[in-house]
Amino acid sequence: MNGSDICIEFDDVVAGYGEFMILNNLSFKAGRGKVTLLLGPNGAGKSTVLKTLFGMLEVRQGKVRLFGQDITGTGAKDLLVKQGIAFVPQGRNLFGQLSVYENLELGGITLGMKATRERIPEILARFPRVKERLHSAASSLSGGEQKQLEIGRALLLRPRVLLIDEPSIGLSPLVVADVFMLLRELARQGTTILMVEQNVKSALKMADDAIALESGRLVLHKPADELLADPHIERLFLGSAHAAAMPEDAGEGVP
Repeated sequence: MNGSDICIEFDDVVAGYGEFMILNNLSFKAGRGKVTLLLGPNGAGKSTVLKTLFGMLEVRQGKVRLFGQDITGTGAKDLLVKQGIAFVPQGRNLFGQLSVYENLELGGITLGMKATRERIPEILARFPRVKERLHSAASSLSGGEQKQLEIGRALLLRPRVLLIDEPSIGLSPLVVADVFMLLRELARQGTTILMVEQNVKSALKMADDAIALESGRLVLHKPADELLADPHIERLFLGSAHAAAMPEDAGEGVP
């Protein structure tokens, strides 16, 4: 991968929660305008990568770079506003008693109200079902509608990089397909996407590259289509016992 093709780079990164280190000398590169899928068993460090990149966790060692620029130690607000990184975390992260429109307004608070209101129509054009519920309380939306609202809120800032953690949780297969199609479209338009996803096989079908972690270290990095063709994919990333008893990924399981 040429330097100009690299968006995200972790160089010998050590990070975690308090004294508990999850990422152990982790190094990898993710291409710009690509969908890169993070894989690995429970506790491998997938969500920790996203939180570290978004400035939510302290880097104890190593460097994190974005488009060649060292962003190690940069806080989440600066990464969002100045570097164009948006993060859609796992679970529901909406203001339930506020309307859909009010949630969108809050999503663009760093832009200022005028710019936010000017951009909201372009978000609603992507999510017609959310547009139909514009004045409903966010808590009244279905799980799929809420996830679309969360993604739409992140897209208000027109991010260069979108981090998304387990977008399919609680969603029907049809809604998951719509979300994956949107992420694929965003990548085609130049947005770099780094994703953790429990539906490994479905995610591999739309991803460009896959990175596998184990105990916070890189164990594999290859094109997603090559990995999808491997008949032992569950054993590779979950271990035989997990593969027999669990779906593709059960989440991080880290406080």
